Amino acid sequence: MTKYIDSNAHYLDEYFTHLDMSDSPIVEGEFEGCTFTDCNFSDVNLEDCKFIECHFVRCNLSLSKVGGCQFSDVLFADCKMLGIDWTRAYWPNITLSAQIKFEKCVLNDSSFFGLELPSLVLEECKAYDVDFREGVFKNADFSFTDFTNSQFNKTILTNANFTEAVDYSINLFENDIEGATFSRFEAVNLLESIGLKLV
Repeated sequence: MTKYIDSNAHYLDEYFTHLDMSDSPIVEGEFEGCTFTDCNFSDVNLEDCKFIECHFVRCNLSLSKVGGCQFSDVLFADCKMLGIDWTRAYWPNITLSAQIKFEKCVLNDSSFFGLELPSLVLEECKAYDVDFREGVFKNADFSFTDFTNSQFNKTILTNANFTEAVDYSINLFENDIEGATFSRFEAVNLLESIGLKLV
């Protein structure tokens, strides 16, 4: 079990537990098949790092900077991730699978503006005040997620799964939701965008 993370280092199949890297920059680190459990990365500058098939469990990454970072098949579970600008990460133009998955995470005040992330997973998350405008999230899984005050505008959500998601505000005329799945009672929110009221 590794106790500290160095910049410019390559880690393979390592386990990091109860690591506190808050305010400590990690530059050009490579992590492949690594697991981070109960670690603190709050306000950390993760510059130009690569994460491949990594798992983050119960970690705090709030306000971390992900400039130039690459993510490939990375899972965040039960993590606190407030105020992250995901647009600053490096995302390849072509991808065949989900690059990043969030399960039971808190993602409030984050930005995915203009990103193309097919098959993105936000399952059972809190996504308050998150910016999804002009993004492409085909086949995304947004099930059981709370989207209070989040923004969707010119967003492509074809075949996305919003089953049991709540408090989203999606204008039918300003977003592409063809083939998307919504729970019956919450789908009433969609009608508000065209001025209909159900009694």
